[in-house]
Amino acid sequence: MKQFAEAYRGRRVLVTGHTGFKGSWLVMWLQHLGAEVSGFSDRVPTSPAMFDLLGLDGRISHHLGDIRDRARLGDVMDEARPAVVFHLAAQALVLDSHTDPVTTFETNAMGMVNLLECVRERPWIDVVVLVTSDKAYRNNEWEWGYRETDVLAGLDPYSGSKSCAEIVAHSYHHSFLGESATRTATARAGNVIGGGDWATDRIVPDCIRAWSSGNTVTVRRPLATRPWQHVLEPLSGYLWLGASLLDEGAGLDGEAFNFGPDSQQDLSVQGLIDAMASRWPGAGWQEGEDPDGAGREATLLRLSCDKALRVLGWRAVLQLPTTVEMTVDWYRRWRDGDPDLHGYTTMQIEQYTEVARSAGLSWSTG
Repeated sequence: MKQFAEAYRGRRVLVTGHTGFKGSWLVMWLQHLGAEVSGFSDRVPTSPAMFDLLGLDGRISHHLGDIRDRARLGDVMDEARPAVVFHLAAQALVLDSHTDPVTTFETNAMGMVNLLECVRERPWIDVVVLVTSDKAYRNNEWEWGYRETDVLAGLDPYSGSKSCAEIVAHSYHHSFLGESATRTATARAGNVIGGGDWATDRIVPDCIRAWSSGNTVTVRRPLATRPWQHVLEPLSGYLWLGASLLDEGAGLDGEAFNFGPDSQQDLSVQGLIDAMASRWPGAGWQEGEDPDGAGREATLLRLSCDKALRVLGWRAVLQLPTTVEMTVDWYRRWRDGDPDLHGYTTMQIEQYTEVARSAGLSWSTG
């Protein structure tokens, strides 16, 4: 195969969770590749939101509905008639899962059941990429990265719900979809940053909210270390995985893949904030107490992406300074009232693709 533009041009694609941070970026990229995009989500989750700022509701077929409502989801699938489905709809916040564990499990675990049941009833769907999380693994806070064959288990409701979602996907593949014409795979990634994220209790949006108002941001765990990656890194993996599944998908059907940076991209929260602050004049931060969040988030969770490299020829390509630069510059454009954030976002997709092309990645060449 050549670049995945050839896989998606003119194809009908459904994205669940399309109004969220990653979903909005994925919709942008799919449109840039020439796909006919439909989206399914219960609401626009934040204000402001990337989905609204880029005017995506007027650029795609925008459907509202709850992933817990299987009948509604099925109706949207029948209307959209997608050849490819990217499933991103989720309750995505660890701290919110402690506040409302029931909704978290209903959305993330039963949402996966509903999605796959709808797919099972529609054999004309060719490919489904099921996005879960790096937090699906039982986290022992090892120094080495988790492999796709390592144990799945969650120590909190969010992680547990993502482990359940992976088990549901595995079960549906082996019980129903493995013998069908529909090909599926799961994708695991985490610690994604980039312009357009306004979720609560995430370090980058918290900084931007404070700094854009001239305030100092309070940080609860500055020494926690994360393998940060720009949102376009895992999205390139999802898109390449989908394209590879479309290309007969030999050896890929029913498999799981990690998409993350190498260990050289590990950095403390403090280090990330300092790097961001160097590009935002007047930015400042302070450490603060957070008893409600104490002990509820992992200090270290790293993925091994050897399988993605070996099987798909995929790897992350951005160095951390470039990741920070792209992230902060997007938000500065927003703060300064750029009237064409859509065009600037497209430019960042093209910039990232060029970096991947220079690195010789298969998906970007052609």
